[in-house]
Amino acid sequence: MTNKQLKNSLSILTLLFSMCFLNAQTLKDIEIIGVVLDKNTKQPIESATILIADNKTLNPIHGSTTNSNGSFSLTTNATNFYIEVSFIGYKKSIFNKPKNTTKLIDLKTIYLEEDLESLSEVTIIAEKSTTEFRLDKRIFNVGSDLASSGSSALEVLNNVPSVNVDIEGQISLRGSQGVQILINGKPSVLASGDGNNALGTITAEMIEKIEVVTNPSAKYDAEGTSGILNIILKKDQKKGINGSVSVNIGDPSSQSFGLSINRRTENLNIFSQLGLGKRTFPRYTDGTNYNVINDELITNNSYNEMREKFYNFLLGSDFFLNENNVITLSVNYAYEKEDTPGTNNYSRFDENNNLTDQWQRTEFTLADNPKWGYELQYKKDFDNHEDHDLLFSAIGSSFSKDSESDFEDIVSLGSYTENGQEKNLTDYGRLEYTFKLDYTRPFSEKYTLETGAQYYIQDVFNDYEVQNFVTNSWVSDPNLTNVFEYNQNVLGLYATTSYEDEKWGLKLGARLENTDLKTLLETTNEKRNQNYSNLFPSVHTSYKISETLSLQAGYSKRINRPGLRELNPFSVRRDNFNISQGNPDLDPEFTDSYEITSIMKIGDVSLNLGVYHRYTTDVIEETITYMDDISTRMPLNIGTNNVSGIEFNGKYSPANWATFSADANFNFFKRKGEFEGTSFNFTGDLWSSKLNSQFKLPAGIEFEITGNYRSPYKGVIENRGEEIYADAGIRKKVFKGKVIINLSAQDVFASRKFISSTTQSNYILNRNSTRGRFITLGVSYGFGKGEAMEFSGQRRRF
Repeated sequence: MTNKQLKNSLSILTLLFSMCFLNAQTLKDIEIIGVVLDKNTKQPIESATILIADNKTLNPIHGSTTNSNGSFSLTTNATNFYIEVSFIGYKKSIFNKPKNTTKLIDLKTIYLEEDLESLSEVTIIAEKSTTEFRLDKRIFNVGSDLASSGSSALEVLNNVPSVNVDIEGQISLRGSQGVQILINGKPSVLASGDGNNALGTITAEMIEKIEVVTNPSAKYDAEGTSGILNIILKKDQKKGINGSVSVNIGDPSSQSFGLSINRRTENLNIFSQLGLGKRTFPRYTDGTNYNVINDELITNNSYNEMREKFYNFLLGSDFFLNENNVITLSVNYAYEKEDTPGTNNYSRFDENNNLTDQWQRTEFTLADNPKWGYELQYKKDFDNHEDHDLLFSAIGSSFSKDSESDFEDIVSLGSYTENGQEKNLTDYGRLEYTFKLDYTRPFSEKYTLETGAQYYIQDVFNDYEVQNFVTNSWVSDPNLTNVFEYNQNVLGLYATTSYEDEKWGLKLGARLENTDLKTLLETTNEKRNQNYSNLFPSVHTSYKISETLSLQAGYSKRINRPGLRELNPFSVRRDNFNISQGNPDLDPEFTDSYEITSIMKIGDVSLNLGVYHRYTTDVIEETITYMDDISTRMPLNIGTNNVSGIEFNGKYSPANWATFSADANFNFFKRKGEFEGTSFNFTGDLWSSKLNSQFKLPAGIEFEITGNYRSPYKGVIENRGEEIYADAGIRKKVFKGKVIINLSAQDVFASRKFISSTTQSNYILNRNSTRGRFITLGVSYGFGKGEAMEFSGQRRRF
């Protein structure tokens, strides 16, 4: 029995006990007592299950659990029953009712023996990553997949059906970006890092499951045109002290340590996690800028590596005021210290392909990134229904970045550029607050009403300065220096109503949101204020045709507000011939999303097939301008996009030692748009696939390999090349599963590359980037009732 099944069983037993207790006031009670111990260690077993069941029907009558010293006491008024004593990983003990029953049955000391075969089966079940379907979402339960051992949340997401994470760390859902990331159903500082920093301190071992909401109902924030990914973190529910410790080493050079401890009693649950370590992230890039007009070519090959030290600490507690009221408080602190050395080697060739200039641009960047997160949550459960509840949460977070980048240009041939020094200074800070109230009220087993409100506040400050070394002193460049302020407040109100019986379900909803956004470039006094309100309806339905076939359908309207990375006009000028910057004048995207999905189970094969369509207006696309051999990328709102696609997921276990799963997605898109008199009307397609194979080998060794492929595709300006790569892992359990040894490899063949090309009438750009192979060896140990690999402390990112 898994932990989840055990918890559900205890809930049912508790409910049955309450019902029986009301009827027992007029009947004769029999008290049953005893103590449960481990047969080998003679230590008490806390939370063992004591079950009283009917001898004829075998149905449960009453149940309880043992306390911290292994003892138990419960009463019953039944006349024909047996007693079962069990605990996960142990063999059951069954006692028949004594013939001459008195008011007291003393079972004395009960010794339970470990069931090694059963324990192994439970562990295997817990390790499989499985997908389950709900009315308006899919849930990907994260197991201890071998290739993800020691990985980051980004790499776990890359194993989730419908989700892709490219080599630049950009997350897409069904081939489209604009995905909203939530942590435990709410925005979080852990998922709001800038650029590649997002989700950096969350590891695979911290994640319990991921909810994939491709067509969100009105209950969810309307943000995210392609859907929502909700990452649910683990919070150990076993009583007593439980935990695990992990150590990882890897290549490129990395070391990390992780510790997870949980202490739970009847009225209090304290949970904490600690991670620390250091890691090196290399990147190799080759690029060309070709000027078609004068037939000149500039090539650049570069190498940089981010060497990072990180710390992550989480402390929280659940206070059970009573069985219906829980308060949760938590605080998270993460700190990253980065130093990034790098070199860009440039060469210039004339129209006759003669080398005329050569120079090198060196970089050394230092950055400190502290993050704080705070959360207060109150949940009230009402007695009349298990799903009748009220939930209030208040979340605050802060992120700051203090960085300095020093660049130096050294000319070795020609005079295309001059020797010089440049300094980029960034003082950045962000504060975010989210206040949310949700109320769920079932009116029967079939009808449910949900309503609530959310208020989101975001304040950002970015002081950016570029300095040049002139005449023995640093001089600020006024054309590249400014202060950017960004303030956004979003108020949302929603209501949904649903009907669901054994065969058919329907959910209707509407959400009203008001957005107030202000941006300011302080030095140049450039302001922009936006205030707009929008209604976001949603419809979801499901129908169970048979035990093996079900259908789901849904519609929702979504919004994608441009984020700070897209609005911020500044960027580090690492490669000063290929520059990216934001656009503070961007408008939001709006999307109408439709989908139909079938869920089939044929023997040992599970199949899911779906079709979908999205229509998006004011599409945010990255454009490129080219001047003086310098390309500058900036996002703009350009036209509309129609996307129609088909998606397939399948899983097959031909034997108990082999499991295969596949995920494939194909979509066809039609773009319409115009910018500065140039038409961007075109059509294209994109498909991606994954194949995962898991094998159980002799001597308790398990092996897994996952292959990934994404086809080339055409963008408004830029074309992207294909991506193909494989991840693999091998695992061995020792000491009855308490110690686990993992060896995993990301991008086994170092084949994953970011390839892009842009061809225009006056210029051609090409870029090829790779990060190489990552190998991690980890050992983890679980203590108390904890399991190994709860948290590795590993810090990974693209």
